Amino acid sequence: MHAVTVPEPGGPDALVWAEVPVPEPAEGEVLVEVAASAVNRADLLQRQGFYDPPPGASPYPGLECSGRITALGPGVSTWEVGDEVCALLAGGGYAEQVAVPTGQLLPVPDGIDLTTAASLPEVTSTIWSNVFMVAHLRPGETLLVHGGGSGIGTMAIQLAKAVGARVAVTAGSKEKLDRCAELGADILINYREQDFVEELRAATDGQGADVILDIIGAKYLEKNVKALAFNGRLAVIGLQGGVKGELNLGALLSKRAAVTATSLRARPAAEKAAIVAAVKEHVWPLLADGRVKPVVDSTLPMSRAADAHRALEESGHVGKILLTVQPAS
Repeated sequence: MHAVTVPEPGGPDALVWAEVPVPEPAEGEVLVEVAASAVNRADLLQRQGFYDPPPGASPYPGLECSGRITALGPGVSTWEVGDEVCALLAGGGYAEQVAVPTGQLLPVPDGIDLTTAASLPEVTSTIWSNVFMVAHLRPGETLLVHGGGSGIGTMAIQLAKAVGARVAVTAGSKEKLDRCAELGADILINYREQDFVEELRAATDGQGADVILDIIGAKYLEKNVKALAFNGRLAVIGLQGGVKGELNLGALLSKRAAVTATSLRARPAAEKAAIVAAVKEHVWPLLADGRVKPVVDSTLPMSRAADAHRALEESGHVGKILLTVQPAS
C-alpha cells in the first residue's frame, strides 16, 4: 500500500507519498481501507518533528479517517467486513489502509457521505470531551471559541448552539466571521481589530464567558482569565501562541475559575473509547437530523498532502481540509 511518510522533518515538501507495508490488525482491531483523512494542526507539528506519535502508533500522520472495514483482528465481533466507518486515530490516517482499535470506530452518520465523514472524529471528540465532559457547558451559558473559522471552531459553534448555549467567536477576517454567523455564532469578534475581552464584556453585560475553548495557549492566557465569568472554565487545547505564560492565581481565585489543558492523541485506549462512545450517543443524532453539519473547505488527493499542509498553514480556510485516497461510492 501507499502512505504519506516523513523521511526527514521539515516543511510541507517533507511529506512523501511512498510504498509501505500493510498493517496487521491486532487483538481488538480492524483493518480499514481508507477513503479519506483530514488535516489537523497536529499533523503539521509531526511533519516538523515536534509531535511524535505515541508508542506503538502508526508513524504516518493523520488523526482521523473514513473508509470500509476489510479485515477483523482476533476477538472482534461487533463489526463486520464491509462496514462503512470513520475513526479516531493516534496516527496513520494518511495511508491507504490503517489498523484501528474497535473502541475508536464510529459508524458513518446517516445522511453524511463517506468522504465527508473523515472530517468528524477528531473535532467532535475534542469538542465533546473538553467543552461538555470537562468544562460542562450548560444551556444558557456563554461559550467563547477562539479560531471560530477552523475545523474545531465551526463544529464547536454548532454543538454549543444545539444544547442552547450562546456563542462568541474570534476570527481574523470579516469573511470568516460571516461564516461563523451563518453557523449560529451570536458574538463576532475580529481579533485583528478588536480586543476580545472588551467586546465580550460589552456583549454579556460585563459577565464574560462561562467556558472558553482556546487553541492559542500562552499568548492568550492572561486575557482569557480576564474574559472568564465567575465560575468560568478555560479549556486549553492548542499552543499556537506559545507554551509558557504567566497565570495570575489571584484573578483565578477571585472568579472561582478553573483552567484545564488536555490532548487527545496520547490518551489511553479506554479513555478514547469512552469519549468516542459519548460522541456517538450525543453528537451522532445531531448530525443525522441535520441540526449539526460538517464544514469542509476543500478536498485534495492524498498524494498532494503537501499542498493541504500549505493551505492549513496559510489559515485562509473555513472548516476542514480533507485528503482522499479514492472516490467514495
